[in-house]
Amino acid sequence: MSIQKIPNWILASILILASLGFIDATYLTISHYVGADLYCGVSGGCSTVTNSAYSTFMGMYVSVYGMLYYMSILISTVIYIDTKNKKIIKLLMILPAIGFLFSLYLVYLQLFVINAICIYCMASASISTLLLIINMFLIQNYKKLIN
Repeated sequence: MSIQKIPNWILASILILASLGFIDATYLTISHYVGADLYCGVSGGCSTVTNSAYSTFMGMYVSVYGMLYYMSILISTVIYIDTKNKKIIKLLMILPAIGFLFSLYLVYLQLFVINAICIYCMASASISTLLLIINMFLIQNYKKLIN
C-alpha cells in the first residue's frame, strides 16, 4: 500500500490564504490600537464597523482573534509540512470551520445590525470562506491518507 500525501497545491493555498488573512487582521489591529483612520474606499463603513459595540469579543478587539486564527493556521501548516503529523491535519480540518462560522456571524452583524460594511472585514470573511473550501479538499485527501 502506497502512502499518499496532501497535495502541495492544498498546502500552498492554505499558506497563502492564511498569510493574507494575517496581514489583513494585523492591519486592522494596528490601526485600532494606534487610533489611525482606516482607508475604506467607497463603502465608507470601516470606522462604523470597527468602532461599533461589536468590535470587541470577550474584552478583546475582534481582529486580534483574527490574527491568532490565521497565525494558528500558518504555524499548523508549517508544522505539518515539516513533520507530516496526521494530528496536525485534524487541527487544520477544524480551524477553518470555526473561522468560517465566526466570520459568518460577523458578516451578519455588518449587514443586519450595524448596517455598514468594512472592506477589510469582508476580505477576512472571504479568506475564511476560501480556507473552508480548501479544507474540503484537505478532508478528501486526508481520508485517502488514512485508508
